[in-house]
Amino acid sequence: MSIVNPPLADLSISALRKDYNGPTGTVAVLRGVNLDLHRGDSVAITGPSGSGKSTLLYIVGALDQATSGTLRAFGVDPGQLGISEQARFRNQHIGFIFQDHHLLPQLSVLENVLVPLIAGNGVTDTDEQRARTLLERVGLAHRVDHRPAQLSGGERQRVAVCRALINAPTLVLADEPTGNLDRATAQAIGSLLLELSREQNVLLLCVTHSQELAQQFAQHWELRDGQLVQLK
Repeated sequence: MSIVNPPLADLSISALRKDYNGPTGTVAVLRGVNLDLHRGDSVAITGPSGSGKSTLLYIVGALDQATSGTLRAFGVDPGQLGISEQARFRNQHIGFIFQDHHLLPQLSVLENVLVPLIAGNGVTDTDEQRARTLLERVGLAHRVDHRPAQLSGGERQRVAVCRALINAPTLVLADEPTGNLDRATAQAIGSLLLELSREQNVLLLCVTHSQELAQQFAQHWELRDGQLVQLK
């Protein structure tokens, strides 16, 4: 009988630890996090404020450094890359969505979606068409020339979702993406994010306080005492 080995994880986290030095000594936020995920997975992580949810997300996104442990994302350890290589890795592989949309107020909706491409090889006609297609997909085709101040909170977050997907990332990281939205809009944004991630076959990792949002995801984990416990 032949033994079929499981495919290697696209995102592999092992014994990940993060300590901070405070006035009263070392504070351990992450105490040995383990997680293996693949493209197409949708994962929500919940936990109380200060539990380390955002810290974990920023380490995965090469925005912060772990104290110890191992992390490999699509065959690369981002922590071992230089600053410029980390920036290139983020631009090529990762789409970020934050609680505050961080849209640039002086740019139009279309221009905001195209911003991540500026750090690459520039914007082509194909890129602009992809941006327009994404905006049409989220119901904002009629808003491409508007400025963020002319949009509702839900519309701004939909623009942020499109911006995160414009580079066709392999990994989307969402940090409280519905935290500033009313309940109905939050549910709509959560459903949209999951639907688009499935269509694009990305690995979606979201940290949130919202149990309702977390229940929409295929996997639900909770950070307890610095470690992940699977709830779903």
